[in-house]
Amino acid sequence: MMGVHPTALVDPGARIGDGVEIGPFCVIGPDVVLGDGVTLKSHVVVQGDTEIGAGTVVFSFAVLGEIPQDLKYAGERTCLRIGPRNRIREHVTMNLGTTGGGGVTRVGEDSLFMAGCHVAHDAQVGDRVVVANSAAIAGHCVIGDDVIIGGLAGIHQWVRVGQGAIVGALAMVTHDVIPFGLVQGPRGELDGLNLVGLKRRGTPREEIAALRAAYATLRDGEGPFQDRARALGDSESSMVRDVAEFVMSASDRQFLTPR
Repeated sequence: MMGVHPTALVDPGARIGDGVEIGPFCVIGPDVVLGDGVTLKSHVVVQGDTEIGAGTVVFSFAVLGEIPQDLKYAGERTCLRIGPRNRIREHVTMNLGTTGGGGVTRVGEDSLFMAGCHVAHDAQVGDRVVVANSAAIAGHCVIGDDVIIGGLAGIHQWVRVGQGAIVGALAMVTHDVIPFGLVQGPRGELDGLNLVGLKRRGTPREEIAALRAAYATLRDGEGPFQDRARALGDSESSMVRDVAEFVMSASDRQFLTPR
């Protein structure tokens, strides 16, 4: 069963799950898949090869699955995959991928995208992410699970933001952010750990203490940043090992180093 408002334009080729609600003046393209229980408020546009997972709610004037804002895009078939139970607020835009970036823009599950924010082509966004009003995630970015991005922040192309990190409002982030890091300031500087987020998720005290010590090593230790990170790889803390693995893995960007 589904409810489609008589003013909505739904292409016959679209695949619509059970219990879907499509509000007034929505436009749904021929290659769209809407999972069970998806709700589209009024004036939502969903185009391209786009799948929206079950239980996701999309608010008015959001545009999902339009072509990338990339001048190299030449009409090739790419896609947008949005997981279940997301909340996508007014005027949010999420674009299809590009062949040069893997062809898939991917959004995980249980995330909140506040009004006016943007997810660009080929971005890979994890689970339980919060992107605040008018923040922008540029092409090819990788955003880990449980990340929070503050209002009007900008994440530069190819940047990785590790799991559990928080980016303050108005920050411009041009380098990779370590897991559980805290970034703030107009030109995004790594300024500590996301202690509030760690505590909210019930992280044990001993893990937080280990992360504090690891951060101090990255900030004050001797030798190159990569060598300091490599030394953390033998830690008994799985969270510290996650930080070390993140730093040592391949990246197209340098890291924000602790101050």
